[in-house]
Amino acid sequence: MAETLPDDAHWMRLALEQATLAAQAGEVPVGAVVVQNGRLISSGHNRCIANSDPTAHAEVVALRAAALALGNYRLDDCTLYVTLEPCAMCSGALINARLQRVVFGASDLRAGAAGSVLDIFAVEALNHHTRLQGGLLAQECADTLRDFFKPKRANMSPLREDSLRTPDARFADLPDYPWAPNYLNDLPALDGLRLHYLDAGPRNADLTYLCLHGNPAWSYLYRKMIPVFTGAGHRVVAPDLIGFGKSDKPKKDSAHQFDFHRQVLVELVERLDLKNMVLVVQDWGGIFGLTLPIAAPQRYGGLLAMNTLLACGDAPLSPGFLGWRAWCAKNPEFDVGRLFARGNSHMAEPEWQAYNAPFPDAGHRAALRVFPNMVPEFVDSPGAEIARQARDFWQTEWEGRSFMAIGQQDPVLGEPVMRGLQRQIRGCEHVMLLPEAGHFVQEHGEAIALAALPFFAAA
Repeated sequence: MAETLPDDAHWMRLALEQATLAAQAGEVPVGAVVVQNGRLISSGHNRCIANSDPTAHAEVVALRAAALALGNYRLDDCTLYVTLEPCAMCSGALINARLQRVVFGASDLRAGAAGSVLDIFAVEALNHHTRLQGGLLAQECADTLRDFFKPKRANMSPLREDSLRTPDARFADLPDYPWAPNYLNDLPALDGLRLHYLDAGPRNADLTYLCLHGNPAWSYLYRKMIPVFTGAGHRVVAPDLIGFGKSDKPKKDSAHQFDFHRQVLVELVERLDLKNMVLVVQDWGGIFGLTLPIAAPQRYGGLLAMNTLLACGDAPLSPGFLGWRAWCAKNPEFDVGRLFARGNSHMAEPEWQAYNAPFPDAGHRAALRVFPNMVPEFVDSPGAEIARQARDFWQTEWEGRSFMAIGQQDPVLGEPVMRGLQRQIRGCEHVMLLPEAGHFVQEHGEAIALAALPFFAAA
């Protein structure tokens, strides 16, 4: 590498000023200047976000400005100062600009192409060789980057401005819900929203139960079934749909779309690489969940269905559901906990109150308002086409084991609806009737889980 010259620190401080401008604009704080014969020709900083341009690194921005200022794309007698070691793209651009010299500050151990990861400047076969100087004001340059990223790393799950997040205190000391939370916010479909899920039992278990709740429930619904499954050595994954439970809650009703919620579940299964699954569904957990196996049928070996349906849009929705939808429209601020208590007289008040925990005010209830109207009702309704594809899969391609548990007191998706679903699932002959159970049949879940264990173990 070349030796440091007397004025180098001055020019690097100008580059640091450009890095500060980048940070103020929300860009990764890298700055650059181009100098010719002791005269500032151009300056630039990262503008990838502002320009929607992956090539708008500080070096490229400064090079373009210098070439325009000098009327020549060749910058033979110029020096570029940049606060961070150039990447492969920028290193190639700097060499192609025929720069006399490049001076950088902090090394980039993950992407640097001037000696850290690779050294493009040292390639002898290239027809131009630019002199290189690294490490100038390295600590100051590194501190600028570190200060920018520190608050972001301290909050790995920032809350989107268009969403709400239920305070953790609302979930403190809930009865029979001891599991540690798990969060994801980097699934493509989430677009920064934070998804909560339970992940209990051994990760290498032979069998995984994927438990999907419906409206207006959340993963608390499975608290009586999870210990049975994990006690037998199985794994349980139970996500909270966006808008429910501990997951983020978009403020706008329009954020809730069938394809969005389904895609989040598809991506969650892929991210966790879940295999040998028993799909456990109820209510909307089935409306979404019964469509999941067509995306990766090899991952699923069993189905445990409870008071749910495939909404294909080519048959009328049940009178019970239509009644529920009309009631929700008239009572948008209904008490979720008391709804559970009304159909489950055996529940203690702390249990049914737990269902209110995710929804401290009207702003958190967008999903509750939207979901009743989101059930596919017509052939062209969102979700109806994928549901018909799923119905074909369950009727003709499904080769796994199927277990149904029906709460016979359910006026919405009770036995008549479930018998219709049974006819749509190939080989579905095992049905457990629960005369005392209503729509939220998991409130009798321990008995269901104990009956399901040997059934799926026999597969």
